[in-house]
Amino acid sequence: MMQLLRDAWDRSLLYFPLVSMGILALGTYWLVRSTPPSGGPAVERVVRHEPDYFMENFSVRTFDATGRVRTEVVGAKARHYPDTQWLEIDNIRVRSFDEQGRVTTATAKRGLTNEDSSEVQLMGEARVVREADAAEATNPAPRMEFRSEFLHAFMHTERVQSHLPVEFLRGGDRFSADRLDFDNVEQVLQLSGRVRATLLPASK
Repeated sequence: MMQLLRDAWDRSLLYFPLVSMGILALGTYWLVRSTPPSGGPAVERVVRHEPDYFMENFSVRTFDATGRVRTEVVGAKARHYPDTQWLEIDNIRVRSFDEQGRVTTATAKRGLTNEDSSEVQLMGEARVVREADAAEATNPAPRMEFRSEFLHAFMHTERVQSHLPVEFLRGGDRFSADRLDFDNVEQVLQLSGRVRATLLPASK
């Protein structure tokens, strides 16, 4: 009996290297099949709509080619989204200066602005104010103010839009409508929906 066990053990030792090599070959084949080929197309990383950084009680300025301040953005808290490259800002306040140094101010409870602050979406008690020109200016423009729960302001091109009820004040004149599109450069005001206007006579 002992002799039979010893013979069986000797045979197993004889074939053990072959079995081990077979197991290693199978393992190597599985690794090759499981590993992606080098130099193949890289898998693109999906960018989610999640903030990648935050700011609190901040002020950001942008400048033109001459070094003058073009826009200034102030807020209580901001969240930057890499998929859109926009900032979402709580208690937003934006000041924008045109080529003549005239200032336009935009405020709201919450806002979205692009990288150079040339485009701002205002939500919640939104206001955009363009101060009157200096009295000594030729054909000075009066003070203008827009009020709504939503305003879309294009700060550099001086355009304001809204798809919600809006109130527009120009000097002593007052307009209200369901929707508004105002182009200050072209001096074109489009009001739609229920439109009301109160116009004061021009002073002599």
